[in-house]
Amino acid sequence: MTALFQQLPSVDKILKTEQGEQLIQTFGHTAVVNCCRHLLCLAREEIKSSQTIPHFFSSFDNTITEIQKHLTNQQQVQIQSVHNLTGTVLHTNLGRALWSEAAQQAAVTAMSQNVALEYDLDVGKRSHRDNYISELIHQLTGAEAACIVNNNAAAVLLILSTFAQGKEVIISRGELIEIGGAFRIPDIMAQAGCKLVEVGTTNRTHLKDYRNAINENTAFLMKVHTSNYQICGFTSEVSEQELTELGKEFNIPVITDLGSGALTDLSQYNLPKEPTVQENLAQGVDLISFSGDKLLGGPQAGIIVGKKELIQQLQSHPLKRVLRCDKVILAGLEATLRLYLQPEKLAEKLTSLHLLTQPIEQLTQQAEQLKATLETLLKDDFSLQIESSSAQIGSGSQPMAKIPSIAVTISGKNNGKLTALLARFKSLSTPVIGRVENNKIWLDLRSLANIEKLLTTLKELSA
Repeated sequence: MTALFQQLPSVDKILKTEQGEQLIQTFGHTAVVNCCRHLLCLAREEIKSSQTIPHFFSSFDNTITEIQKHLTNQQQVQIQSVHNLTGTVLHTNLGRALWSEAAQQAAVTAMSQNVALEYDLDVGKRSHRDNYISELIHQLTGAEAACIVNNNAAAVLLILSTFAQGKEVIISRGELIEIGGAFRIPDIMAQAGCKLVEVGTTNRTHLKDYRNAINENTAFLMKVHTSNYQICGFTSEVSEQELTELGKEFNIPVITDLGSGALTDLSQYNLPKEPTVQENLAQGVDLISFSGDKLLGGPQAGIIVGKKELIQQLQSHPLKRVLRCDKVILAGLEATLRLYLQPEKLAEKLTSLHLLTQPIEQLTQQAEQLKATLETLLKDDFSLQIESSSAQIGSGSQPMAKIPSIAVTISGKNNGKLTALLARFKSLSTPVIGRVENNKIWLDLRSLANIEKLLTTLKELSA
């Protein structure tokens, strides 16, 4: 064992070689030294446990190669791009909405240059960073004003903290939602310091239930859009219109957590109908919160729209500064909203809507390209078919609705082969993420961003 330890080079010896000096020039002295020490530590542990020297110290060339590999990997961002073939277009675990080209360009400008974030160019004085978005929201929805925070949960928290601390908020028991990551409406209410007052039952709530719960300490009547589940059968719920009329009677504001954030009628694209922000405003709702990275198709953000007087109070609350968005998000959001000013071009330019509305014929052509490529690369080990599939919007939007799609399915002689293939897909430079159903791998084309990039990536399977 002593002889093996003696074969290990010193850090100094590695650094003083020509290759070591080149590594220092590329990565810096500190990084190279730390890497050498780390590898030597690993080698000593292996010698102790197995009485063998690791392969990366079996020759000097192997050592240099290993150091370079470690230092190169150290520079790689771990949030890496993937090919989404799950069939879920707005996949929360894969980053939800893809930014449009316009949003990407606006974000790059904000990253690389100084921008008039809180500066009014016309008057030469400080302004508010939400002004551009607020003006756009007014144009698109008719809302008096808007407030932007970093996600919809933050939007709900800000509303409740500003107006309902120490007070009661009335909500239907059937709308006490939980979304991914264990976000629950009751927990947000508790964090905001207000008291939850449940009314009705899980499946049926009536206007009289709200009326009977109102007292002098009621801050809000609240509606929550149950976008990620449905209650069917013997059901009843109170509409926003009915609730706002009741609110006016008692001078109590009505707020809605709309969640998904549709700004256009999706049924015109043969997609499932979702309540829009404009419809809620027309029904008299005082404050509406929704997400920027779901059906809206932009970056992660929480958008609150409604009465100007209420929005101004939100902007003045100390939490607003804690929850505000940076220049990159605001630039991407503004560029996304500007696409809605040209509704006839929206399905062409808004990436998420473009993916959701691709015709089956186009998806079939892509599937044929994908199948032909995979047949060449996988040889006879697997059986490939083009099959009809059911995609979904994702991110809790219309979970029961299925969107017609096309997939390439892969079946193997046994589950072990499929498991090994899934691992190979995930080890590619841009991992390929599909889904497994009925002992098949399904590569659903509805959620794929770029077929050409996918085909290029798959060529790595032949290595």
